[in-house]
Amino acid sequence: MASVARDQRRRAVLSRLASVYAGATTALRYRNDFELLIAVILSAQCTDARVNLVTPALFRAYPNAAALARPEPKDVEPYIKTCGLYRSKAKNIVAASRKIAELGGRIPDTMEDLLELPGVGRKTANVVLAVAYERDAIAVDTHVFRVANRLRLVRAKTPEKAEHQLMKVVPRAQWSQAHHWLIHHGREICHARIPECPRCPLLDLCPSAKYFLRARAQRASRAPKAKVRRPPP
Repeated sequence: MASVARDQRRRAVLSRLASVYAGATTALRYRNDFELLIAVILSAQCTDARVNLVTPALFRAYPNAAALARPEPKDVEPYIKTCGLYRSKAKNIVAASRKIAELGGRIPDTMEDLLELPGVGRKTANVVLAVAYERDAIAVDTHVFRVANRLRLVRAKTPEKAEHQLMKVVPRAQWSQAHHWLIHHGREICHARIPECPRCPLLDLCPSAKYFLRARAQRASRAPKAKVRRPPP
């Protein structure tokens, strides 16, 4: 019976996420598969909003893989310096562009081939497969990993394990959409440090909510009370 109740709750969670975040899609701005790949690589430990500020100038200077294959990483660094980890990212996007240029400019369309590109892990590969090639894939970033665990859609200690568990819990036809639902929920409500449980549309379905609400109440009770000013005699 417990497993039936758990499965029912998970289905209810997914249904509500689908309703609340209907139409959710990637926040990254891109015009083609190459720009999508580079933007996702740059988004590691960086916000999509920051990446969107950086990529227009980068792509004006290097509009395709052949162009980005030519410079040395140090020449690319100034364009992406505000993205964080910019030195390693510059090396990766240049090296990845050189491999793509050798393939005639086409972005690989399999997990195995994408993982051969420098700077591409499973999350980046899954985003490209889902968004560029409309394949069924679940990309697990920090938001997806955190929210899926808090909602008990998974109980995973690594992003890869979370990915495989989500593939079992989420209907295959919803894999790509579920990725976006969980990301948007993580950004808007279920923040890493202090989730906004009181206004969460999943409050009644979330096993973690009671712990965060208790912590919120404890913080409120410890907050210094405002002094009441007495009126003058």
